[in-house]
Amino acid sequence: MTGVFSLLPEGRPGLLATPGDLSSYLAAGGRAPQADPGRLLDRIAAAGLRGRGGAGFPAAVKLRAVRDAPGRPVVVANGEEGEPGSVKDRWLLRHRPHMVLDGLRLAAAVTGAARGYVYLSDATAEQAVRRALIELPGDLGVEVVRTEHTYVAGEETAVVRRVDGGPALPTAKPPRPFENGIGGAPTLVANVETLARVALIHARPDEAADVAGTHLVTLSGAADAALVEAPAGTHLKVLADLCGHGRAEAVLLGGLFGGLYGTGWRDLPLDHDGLIAAGGALGCGALHFLHPENCPVAVATEAAAYLAAQSARQCGVCVSGTGALARTLTAVAHGEASDDTTGQLQRWSQQLPGRGACGLLDAAARIVATLLAHFPERVDAHRGAACLACTDPVAHDGRRFTVRVP
Repeated sequence: MTGVFSLLPEGRPGLLATPGDLSSYLAAGGRAPQADPGRLLDRIAAAGLRGRGGAGFPAAVKLRAVRDAPGRPVVVANGEEGEPGSVKDRWLLRHRPHMVLDGLRLAAAVTGAARGYVYLSDATAEQAVRRALIELPGDLGVEVVRTEHTYVAGEETAVVRRVDGGPALPTAKPPRPFENGIGGAPTLVANVETLARVALIHARPDEAADVAGTHLVTLSGAADAALVEAPAGTHLKVLADLCGHGRAEAVLLGGLFGGLYGTGWRDLPLDHDGLIAAGGALGCGALHFLHPENCPVAVATEAAAYLAAQSARQCGVCVSGTGALARTLTAVAHGEASDDTTGQLQRWSQQLPGRGACGLLDAAARIVATLLAHFPERVDAHRGAACLACTDPVAHDGRRFTVRVP
């Protein structure tokens, strides 16, 4: 069961506290007229809003790049969550569709776009968005595009390719969508949480920094799962304690992208820069806690196997790289590793990042690198004998990390 909680101080604006139905949303300041798009863009920049899709790229920089590119822009609300442990985007589309659409409207005003898309795979979210568009159509022409749910379907070039009628698979870069996107037009592909925060910044301009400095995170593990809104800088211990993960010994950061972290995880901050400085990554804000009975080798093995199965199979280095990582970790988990296995994994984890068309290969390499860095003794303990936590067949469908949308 997944709970929904806010850790924001009373009165601080947040996405969870903002009403979801249209009349209440309008009464709370939603859909306010936008007389000066340039001023809103400056406010977004000053607040330091960063994208919530995973990379944490400054939202204002992305908006400006699309606005300044030649041609009439297109804007996309990207609600396709590839990370199995994240539910925030589907929750927003299901329960705050007017807020996401408001943010899309504002992004169109800032960039000069005349049309927009909502991109998703969740059927319940699609119904909510279509109802919201009927309730309040607006001036921006918006089309809903449904895709298949895969790990790579939400990557921005895959979004463009799918909206243009092709498969939801990444393409080589450059060009990037802001240069040449849907139909050849400069295209903003923005995560739905990013757009919801743009809408809230517009409605509460005096509290823009607070809005930008707040995150939706999905917590999971052996105890209860939760969708939590918390201020940036909140220690991970506070989040873990909230839903019964206080006894955890490690955490898998950023869904499957940020890697494993062992000793010291409790003091890590909920913050892009802080986690990067610690050798991790916030990614989409999904945190999976490992309790004492969870073996980090088993967790890393399942994660690598899932990523290998989710490869778009377009890049040879990704197919061979993720496959080799998954097979070798499986050998470690089953006590079948050779003397050179650790060194082999170490070399691959250093050589593979940056060589694929998307971040999937990087995620697999980071999981291996952090497993070796934080749990070398646990890896060594598997030589010649599998531990009890690794004896079950390794799952390839990511069900260990999957969280139900509340």
